[in-house]
Amino acid sequence: MKKLIAVITIALPLAFSARAQWIVYDPTSNMTQILDETENLAEFVSMVDNQVQQIQTLNDQLSEFKKYEAVFGNPSQVALATAAPLESDLQQVEPGQTPLNLATNADGSTAMTFNDSGVYSRVGTSFQTPGGQTIQRSTNQYKPYSTIINTASNYVAVANNAMQRRTAIKNQIAQTAQQLQAATTDAEVQKLHAVLTGLNADLASTDDELNQATSSVLVQDVQNRNDQQKQVQALTEQQNAEFAEAVSNYTAKFKLLTAPTTFPTQ
Repeated sequence: MKKLIAVITIALPLAFSARAQWIVYDPTSNMTQILDETENLAEFVSMVDNQVQQIQTLNDQLSEFKKYEAVFGNPSQVALATAAPLESDLQQVEPGQTPLNLATNADGSTAMTFNDSGVYSRVGTSFQTPGGQTIQRSTNQYKPYSTIINTASNYVAVANNAMQRRTAIKNQIAQTAQQLQAATTDAEVQKLHAVLTGLNADLASTDDELNQATSSVLVQDVQNRNDQQKQVQALTEQQNAEFAEAVSNYTAKFKLLTAPTTFPTQ
């Protein structure tokens, strides 16, 4: 309203000055024109004020966004050095073999010559009798032992791999913890927490792989023991049947006398 009065104050002297210069004019029309121009000018001033307020609001919003970004950070710009090694380790093929592969690859001749770098004595593929005869061992009978050797060797390989990976993963956890202490934005903190969770899960997976390899050894040992007992049971059953048959044959061949023996008197 004050701006409107100021414009009218300025416009009125201009109108009177114009009256002095012109002899014939329409005061009503001239005043209407002045008032219209004044109203237009007031609307323009109001529009400018609104634009200024909008610009100020946008500046305030931009300042708030900059403060937010300074505190929370930009997740797309946060790059973590330990994320790539974690992804690479998770994509690796597990070092252990399946129990089926270990059993399928069993070779009796391997069990005969295995000594675990001198820890055990070799059985050998053949032996000699006291009479000097060379007897070749049956490779099929030594397959169960070869399977145990395979599963035990698989456990050793998995254990060595797990030990190396655990050392690397623990180093990555230590580096991530250091980065977490030095983090300045919430985006860094959130990503570092996610990487720590992944590293801990990867560390636990090495234990699972080792447990799986251990289970393979135990299961195969149980199977071998069960097969051994089965063979003993089958052999005992066969020996009993053979013994009963032998007794029956002996009885049929050599009948016992039921009457007293008589000797000639002369």
